[in-house]
Amino acid sequence: MKLCCCVSWSQDFMMQQTMLRVKDPVKSLDFYTRILGMTLLQKFDFPSMRFSLFFLGYEDKKEIPADLKERTAWTFSRRATIELTHNWGSESDESQSYHSGNSDPRGFGHIGIAVPDVYAACQLFQEQGVTFVKKPDDGKMKGLAFIQDPDGYWIEILSPNNMMSITS
Repeated sequence: MKLCCCVSWSQDFMMQQTMLRVKDPVKSLDFYTRILGMTLLQKFDFPSMRFSLFFLGYEDKKEIPADLKERTAWTFSRRATIELTHNWGSESDESQSYHSGNSDPRGFGHIGIAVPDVYAACQLFQEQGVTFVKKPDDGKMKGLAFIQDPDGYWIEILSPNNMMSITS
């Protein structure tokens, strides 16, 4: 591929996935599908390496191709998916946990989910027993929240229509 600074050579690039390691795929899949409303797009098992990948996104289940080859190409053409990586056996290892990046040493911070109404979404999360890092009216930045998934990863809950009041 020839790179040229005067033409957008990256015009066909897209943000396709963010990978998070998860300890217990049953808990994580329940959280991302039932609590956050995502759809499991595809699962890949790698028995010789003892891990599985779960791809999730906000897609209509009716649009997922039945044919495996088509489904794989379709899955990897979706924008902004989450890849949950499960190393087999971690769910039964009491000492196993993953670093969320929000304590020292700091690194990865969070993913963000846009919702129509942050307060309504947070009410539902609270009813489901979701752990909050920040509720919408806590702190200086009002109108957005942070929750945690089963592995402690932070998820920002925001409303696109309210971001101007937060960033001003």
